[in-house]
Amino acid sequence: MTTSTDSGALLRLLAWLSPGFPTGAFACSHGLEFAVEAGDVIDEASLKAWLEDVLAHGTGRTEAILLRAAHRAAHDPERLEALADLARATAPARERRSETTDLGTAFAAAAAPWSPPPLPQAPPYPVVLGALAGAHGIDEDATIAAALQAFAANLISAAVRLVPLGQSAGLRVLAALEPTIRHVTDATRIAAPDDIGGCAFRSDLAAMRHETQYTRLFRT
Repeated sequence: MTTSTDSGALLRLLAWLSPGFPTGAFACSHGLEFAVEAGDVIDEASLKAWLEDVLAHGTGRTEAILLRAAHRAAHDPERLEALADLARATAPARERRSETTDLGTAFAAAAAPWSPPPLPQAPPYPVVLGALAGAHGIDEDATIAAALQAFAANLISAAVRLVPLGQSAGLRVLAALEPTIRHVTDATRIAAPDDIGGCAFRSDLAAMRHETQYTRLFRT
């Protein structure tokens, strides 16, 4: 498939991955809210370490692989359905499954002006984004890097409110995560769905514990 990194492709990625795109991601902490309560994330350094693990060994890597597979299957509805099933099955907690399907459903609805390809019911977020980017011929690596950056930025925004941290500290963390984002982008280039697997266990446990956390600001 011919891919593009021209200004049109860039504009679409900026729109789709903008914090203002109505997916509801701002209400998700991905278990970070419990990590703050438990004392795992207490400052700039611990937030950076937590997000590096989530990106390289947890959801970041898993969703990058799913997104790549969906990008390549953008015009294959049966393959997208199978990827959606896999994405839901690999969610390690109820809130994680809800998060990815809620974001994916909202993203699909909001992306209607860009004519997304036929999508599964309750589509997980990386499957929707990958399929839409693939259908528009947007460069696969650019889509992965942009998606990981947006994921990290959303969690940093949550941490700024939860820890709390200053905006400057949050931006320093985002800048410091660039090598990790590039590494995950490069490392998943030849990965297939069979390579999905993670070891960010404390992040997964935080998502499970968040379900019963007494005081919550975030849905996940």
